[in-house]
Amino acid sequence: MKIFWDISNKSLFELVEEKITSREFDSLKSLLNSSGEMEVLNVIRELTPESQAIVFRLLSKDAALFIFEQLDTSDQQNLIRSFTEEDAIEMIEELSPDVRVRLLDELPAKVAKKMLAALSPEERQATNLLMGYEPQKAGRIMTPEYVRLYENMTGAEALETVKEIAKDKETIYTLYVVDNTRKLVGVLSLRELLTANPSDKIAAIMKTHPVAASTDTDQEEVARLLQKLNLLAIPIVDKENRLVGIITVDDAIDILEEESTEGMFSKAGIADLTKNEAAKSEVLVSGSVWSIWKVRLPFLILTLAGGLLAGGVIGSFEAVLESIIIVAIFIPVIMDMGGNVGIQSSTVFLRGFILGHIKEETLWKHIAKEVWVGLTMGVFVGVVAGIGISVWQIIWGDGIWELGLAVGLTLAIIMTFASFLGYIIPYALMRLNIDQAAGTDPIITTIKDITGLLAYFVLVSIFLSHLL
Repeated sequence: MKIFWDISNKSLFELVEEKITSREFDSLKSLLNSSGEMEVLNVIRELTPESQAIVFRLLSKDAALFIFEQLDTSDQQNLIRSFTEEDAIEMIEELSPDVRVRLLDELPAKVAKKMLAALSPEERQATNLLMGYEPQKAGRIMTPEYVRLYENMTGAEALETVKEIAKDKETIYTLYVVDNTRKLVGVLSLRELLTANPSDKIAAIMKTHPVAASTDTDQEEVARLLQKLNLLAIPIVDKENRLVGIITVDDAIDILEEESTEGMFSKAGIADLTKNEAAKSEVLVSGSVWSIWKVRLPFLILTLAGGLLAGGVIGSFEAVLESIIIVAIFIPVIMDMGGNVGIQSSTVFLRGFILGHIKEETLWKHIAKEVWVGLTMGVFVGVVAGIGISVWQIIWGDGIWELGLAVGLTLAIIMTFASFLGYIIPYALMRLNIDQAAGTDPIITTIKDITGLLAYFVLVSIFLSHLL
């Protein structure tokens, strides 16, 4: 979403891109640091990795840290690659432990180990604590940055504790109470603490038997519990019921989004597709020229071969073109209409498949429906085109009204066939683990052009045989 910034209706994104292009870095720095952090975050998400790095270096330290923590892990990795080693270590040191662990999990093992070793002892200990738990478990994604009170504290002592440590904690709205062995015994809100009698013991103010989750509980289960109970955070305890961390609602939202997407892929029978697609996209966007060539060039060669074959089809009907020159006028129409339908169908298929609307067990049912849609659209477009061409030929042309019949039928055939290709080609490529982003359109175009031209010239030869 673009953010409107000034009276000229230029968005902040557009202004940032202009200043990067013109290398007005002093002006860009002033613009960024006078903008809201969420506005800058939205802009950074739209920029290329190179521009992200430029913008990030111009931000104030506090803004840079806030924005970095909100970015997707892939964007964080791109930025880390652009940092000097010292800057990268400093940034990772400043991250909250749960965000740091997610990033380290995605970095190459050697890099992650080096970054971890460079952390301060305190931050390394907090990070190692989380990394000691299994992936996808509550212990792995919790944060140890929470406010812990003791049940024998007075309200005044507890409030003083909150004031002293609040700035270093992820959330202070919910306060957790432990006994002398650090076992979780209660919970209270900041509001309850503020309105309590300063001399009252925390044990008298807190709610006992708080809802908690274990460190080895599945992260999705914890997130759904948080959502169900409408909590801002949920405490995480170890096997001895000792409080070791919390999971906040923003982390729960991220978990549910991630699990929802993975569930859709799993139901579709393509559980690994997300990771595969991310890797393929990374190659096509940020890879070397040679790695991009290896993905894209084979399909372009295929398209070239298809174009030569299409030329061969036209050449084999050279006598038709020499006898009825006007036949050539409608070749682009036939090729374009088939191509447009194929692209529409492939887009509908990919989005529906990814979102789980198209399931593998009912794939042929969806294909049949799409073919029916293509046929109905093809018949409608074919009738309109056929009547238009026939009328034109009768009134203003050479009276070859049969040409309209040939074009109309060809459009109906090729649009129906292109609808089928739009579903079956990307599905086949995914199943063969071939990059459908690079391959779908060239393959559809090649097959559609050859079959469309062949159908067209055969129909012309049939309906206009008296002119040959």
